[in-house]
Amino acid sequence: MLTKPWPTITLLISAPILMNLAFTGLGVSFDYPGVLQLPAAEALAKFRAEQTTVVLLFALLAAAACAFAPLAVLVGRLAPMPWAVRAGVAAAIVQTIGLLRWPVLVPGLADRVATEGPDSPAIHTFETVNTVLGALLGETAGYTLTALWTVLVVTALRTPRWFALLGYVSAAAIATGVLVPLGVEPAGLTNFLGYLLWSAWLLAFAALLVRHGAMPSRVASQGS
Repeated sequence: MLTKPWPTITLLISAPILMNLAFTGLGVSFDYPGVLQLPAAEALAKFRAEQTTVVLLFALLAAAACAFAPLAVLVGRLAPMPWAVRAGVAAAIVQTIGLLRWPVLVPGLADRVATEGPDSPAIHTFETVNTVLGALLGETAGYTLTALWTVLVVTALRTPRWFALLGYVSAAAIATGVLVPLGVEPAGLTNFLGYLLWSAWLLAFAALLVRHGAMPSRVASQGS
């Protein structure tokens, strides 16, 4: 009887649940991600008003993102997929860094703006941090690498057709998030729906592993 990969199963279940709970909490308490469309001074004032809750929720969201690094390594043990492991770990790193700007950098910037007023240089710093760590690193790079990891995992494993299709569709929808900074408004919705489908895909992945314990490899190797 095959030993089931319980650490992998545990992360496949807990990471998306934590991610969605934290994201939902931020939507309720901070109007995230809609708050990013507000003027910087207004967004910082809104952050300061709910700072304790928002910092905690972003820390939890960052923890969920970070959990995908060990998850990528564990999934990589199911079949030869070194490039998938690299993409998954990289996705976890860039998204964690992008999210940690909120509990690490933004509280100090919000305090400065509250003290110095709307002409504070912290406004420009906040906008730059959001562009570099948020839009470029955490989002654009994060979406791309997450979608790539998903496709590489599906490609490496011999799985039910519905599971592979769910993976490919969720990956494509997540990847549309790179169009958001270009002003393509529908991309925000498709990206959001992609993450919902991706969460379902991860939970389905866990269910398949609980049932079968392992999945056969589709390819000998993705190369090294």
